[in-house]
Amino acid sequence: MFTGIITDIGTITAIEHRGDLRAVIATHYDTAGIDLGASIACSGVCLTVIDKAPGWFAVDVSGETVSRTAAGQWIEGAALNLERAMKLGDEMGGHIVTGHVDGVAEVIEVQDEGDSKRVTIRLPHALAPFVAAKGSITLDGVSLTVNEVTDERDGTRFTINIIPHTQAVTTLGTLVPGRPVNIEIDVLARYLQRMEHYRGQS
Repeated sequence: MFTGIITDIGTITAIEHRGDLRAVIATHYDTAGIDLGASIACSGVCLTVIDKAPGWFAVDVSGETVSRTAAGQWIEGAALNLERAMKLGDEMGGHIVTGHVDGVAEVIEVQDEGDSKRVTIRLPHALAPFVAAKGSITLDGVSLTVNEVTDERDGTRFTINIIPHTQAVTTLGTLVPGRPVNIEIDVLARYLQRMEHYRGQS
């Protein structure tokens, strides 16, 4: 379980193609305090630490995960938003994040708004019912608040604001139109939708 509050930006320093894809990720974390088998969210994807040494850890990324996450994410040199799994008693600074990506969305516009950036994102059709104005959403592992949602002919769009702090401590400061991003919807919205499905069958 995670909160969407990023605590490091890691960089993929090596990729090895085995049965799965193995990625070595450089980090500022003190890896002595990370157990093998621990979970770390990498740009919103919950992955298991399978090797480590000072300054880096390694994870295996299944073909299923690669196919369902943003294109270009699992390459050498890619920057990843990192968050270690929360511990009981930790401050809940963002919202409940599972580390299970629901889909890939596309950035279609980035505008300066004061010192912040206003970003417009086009959602996959299947995720549109789960996104609401002033609700929570996870974008490349970062907990954010949805500003507004608009349903249009070519799909549903929503906007978020990225404040200077978030630009500085996550990869979201480098967003540009056309870039794919990992989306995780609010887990509460997921359960509410499921409840409505069964209510309609009763």
